[in-house]
Amino acid sequence: MRLTKQTNYAVRMLMYCAANGERLSRVPEIAKAYGVSELFLFKILQPLTRAGLVETVRGRNGGVRLPKPASAITLFDVVKVTEDSFAMAECFEAGEIDCPLVDSCGLNSALRKALNAFFEVLQGYTIDDLVKARPQINFLLGIEETKRPQTTAA
Repeated sequence: MRLTKQTNYAVRMLMYCAANGERLSRVPEIAKAYGVSELFLFKILQPLTRAGLVETVRGRNGGVRLPKPASAITLFDVVKVTEDSFAMAECFEAGEIDCPLVDSCGLNSALRKALNAFFEVLQGYTIDDLVKARPQINFLLGIEETKRPQTTAA
């Protein structure tokens, strides 16, 4: 099984938003960070917004952000929104199937178990896990850290 570019960049977009913290992320900035077209990211943004994985803010100073903590968004949440099909073989698809073993096939059963195991692993990882795995993610993505006020010792 191979995930689509759409899924790959959907995860990356969510990682960028998570790394950017509370600030709004602009699609042109995300596109530049990953070297991908803005149009492609706007296409990905639509299903993510409909699913409640991204929140958009319109206007001159608008952008996108995560509507909930990155720790509450699993990889499975993203994959189920961005992938069209999980048919690993013809027998997974709806409609006419030519195979005479479709109702009693060991391959079908094995592939279903494998797919369920894949989904279970994806449910065990969050966007936050991916961001925390790269301590220098802000630097790597070109995200400027907000300057914190310096505290002086009394």
